[in-house]
Amino acid sequence: MRYFARRIGFFLATLWAAITLNFVIPRMQPGDPAEVMVQKLAGKDTQLNPAAVEAMRAMLGAPDGSLLEQYVAYLQALARGDFGLSYTYYPYPVTEVIGQAVPWTLVLVGVTQVLAFVIGVTLGAYAAWRRNTRFDGIVTLGSTFVGTLPSFWIALLLLFGFGYVLGWFPTAGGYSTATPGWNAGFIADAAYHSVLPAVALLVTAPIGWILGMRNTMVMNLGEDYIRLARAKGLPDRVVALRYAARNALLPSVTGFAIALGGVLGGSILVETIFDYPGMGRLMGEAIGNRDFPLLQTLLLFIIVGVLVANLIADLLYGVLDPRARKAES
Repeated sequence: MRYFARRIGFFLATLWAAITLNFVIPRMQPGDPAEVMVQKLAGKDTQLNPAAVEAMRAMLGAPDGSLLEQYVAYLQALARGDFGLSYTYYPYPVTEVIGQAVPWTLVLVGVTQVLAFVIGVTLGAYAAWRRNTRFDGIVTLGSTFVGTLPSFWIALLLLFGFGYVLGWFPTAGGYSTATPGWNAGFIADAAYHSVLPAVALLVTAPIGWILGMRNTMVMNLGEDYIRLARAKGLPDRVVALRYAARNALLPSVTGFAIALGGVLGGSILVETIFDYPGMGRLMGEAIGNRDFPLLQTLLLFIIVGVLVANLIADLLYGVLDPRARKAES
């Protein structure tokens, strides 16, 4: 019980620190969102009118007062669930803007993360079990090489080759002709548009799981309990799955939970390249437009998602591995 209480306490303290940093960091950015919007409306070469800037600031509801007063107002707004209006998509509330982008990111990045984890741990476990063979060398060296390739570069290659040259897949957007809704036509159209972004993410996403699982399982294969299992005459399949792979999988649980928690952040570069209507592209727009309410809320969602996922992983770790609870006591 002490183990779980300490983990929950750390979660609450980290959450408060994250909320505070989420308030401070956007306000450290140079520039004024009201000036950015007035400049867009007036034109790049037009001199800004201070009265127009003040009017825009009042219309956007930009925070005023001291930093402490803004912080107190920020905490009160969070307690009410009021995240303000988006500067970029004025006058729509931030929650409505994010609500339209979340399903796209959850489907695209969430599915690719799950597939990457399953593919990665499977290949890593088999490569460790077949270590020093040709399969192990191909997987290890191939993963190391592919891991050096940036995802946005892969996305650009896919977009050019399969989008513009061959014309097999759409080059932008999340859907085209189908009417949005839970119908077969729209789902098929959305899946068709998500092929290239998903492949761009899946090329490099399993690399960390492959190398991490392989290295951990190789160390576990040298433990005494593996020798004892083999001495008992257990089949290789049982030794590999129930003894070596099961224990090697435990460190990956935390990493997988954090990866799932970070799904809400999407992939800024990949989603921007394909103009995919997800959270990553939304964050890029919020940064470029100094949209403080939208940026703060996006960062808060990501932070809370990662913290909650990490807390769940810690609690599961205590359940799956009794040694963690004994070490805490």
